[in-house]
Amino acid sequence: MKKTLLVALIALVNTLSAQIKMEGVVKDSVGNPLELANVIAINQQTNKLDSYAITDSKGHYQLNLNKDSGYKIQVSYIGMKTAEALINTKEEAIKMDFVLLDDASLKEVEIKYEMPVTIKGDTIVYNADSFLTGGEKKLEDVLKKMPGVEINDDGQIEVEGKKVTKVMVEGKEFFDGDSKLAAENIPSNAVDKVEVLRNYSEVGQLRGVTNNQDNVALNIKLKEGKKRFWFGDITAGAGAVQDDNLYLVQPKLFYYSPEYSINFIGDLNNIGEIAFTRRDYFNFTGGFRMPSRQSGTNIDLGSNSLSFLTMQNNRAKAINTKFGAANFSYSPKKTLDFSGFAIFSSTITDMQENNSIIYTDGKLNNTESLTRQKSDLGMLKFSTKYTPDANNQLDYDILARTSKESQDQSVLSSMNGNITELEKSQPYSIKQDFDYYYTLNDKNIFAFEAQHFLQDENPF
Repeated sequence: MKKTLLVALIALVNTLSAQIKMEGVVKDSVGNPLELANVIAINQQTNKLDSYAITDSKGHYQLNLNKDSGYKIQVSYIGMKTAEALINTKEEAIKMDFVLLDDASLKEVEIKYEMPVTIKGDTIVYNADSFLTGGEKKLEDVLKKMPGVEINDDGQIEVEGKKVTKVMVEGKEFFDGDSKLAAENIPSNAVDKVEVLRNYSEVGQLRGVTNNQDNVALNIKLKEGKKRFWFGDITAGAGAVQDDNLYLVQPKLFYYSPEYSINFIGDLNNIGEIAFTRRDYFNFTGGFRMPSRQSGTNIDLGSNSLSFLTMQNNRAKAINTKFGAANFSYSPKKTLDFSGFAIFSSTITDMQENNSIIYTDGKLNNTESLTRQKSDLGMLKFSTKYTPDANNQLDYDILARTSKESQDQSVLSSMNGNITELEKSQPYSIKQDFDYYYTLNDKNIFAFEAQHFLQDENPF
């Protein structure tokens, strides 16, 4: 272990020492600093993007470049001519400022290299290929390399410290916008652009009258070869440990077109990987909107939705998982959209614990505890959106959830005999949401919201 760590540290030091820093300021023709300008460094030998930066509020940028290399530096900003400079790096740091001039004829500008990041109002557009190094498999692998984008400990996507409330693919919701499912399952080689939609609102009429500054959505643009075409991947494996046969099968299938989309995600394994935890299930609200309070937020399911089970996977003897999820969207015409999803997850966890206690009087008590936890989770949702014109929008959602959980625990004691305890829970809930919005003018908007909620959350 010490040797491995030493090699890793030496490799890190060598990598850092092989780079130099290039920095400077980007200004306009009258000397004002330009914020959010793109600065990229293209390696002249490999013709690849080696480094990039976005200027801050003071117009400052910083690039990390390899020593003894030739680069073409390109600086771009919307509405201005792109500036270029050829440099050769040595041992010393480089300081270079740029002045961008107004572009009177944008149509005549030849784009020689696509910017890795562009800013268009409230939308940040990332060019996915600019961040690929060859080892990426899923969307999350690409997102982790994009500036300002992170994957938190729960697997959810965050942009500039704000949690992404909805993920779409080609403008269509991916499993009702759940960012974890999207990040972990969409193949990286299918992604062309990642659009970050700041101040996002699901209801266009309410954009100007509600506070959406904390609402962030992602829209994934697919490469041309992935449109009107089935794509996906299958991960499979098998093995054996002592007397146990291990297996893993994870099929993923996607189809997108302007009219409809279909997605399927599956997972069968007994190696301890849980594709959809109970925590994911209870956090997966189905995207029920409450736009009058804050567009894009979800309803609170209440504390009664919490499970009585407390899984301890690190202590498990065996874990068997079955997971299946399907999602669809259909747009028969531009003013009408149908969408929905179905999710099922089943997990069986076996735990065994043996204890031996010798008392002061010499008596020996051997105890064996066997616990089996079983959790079946199901969720189904159907949504309709009708927008006959720019002033009217009608939404209807219905979401059904059910779970069946049990814990069977047997304690065998050489002194106290056998003790068996069984706990069961089978809650369910059905929610319906109907919303209508009418815009009279810029200052007058009518909103009607109705909800129906049926639930039985008695845990025992």
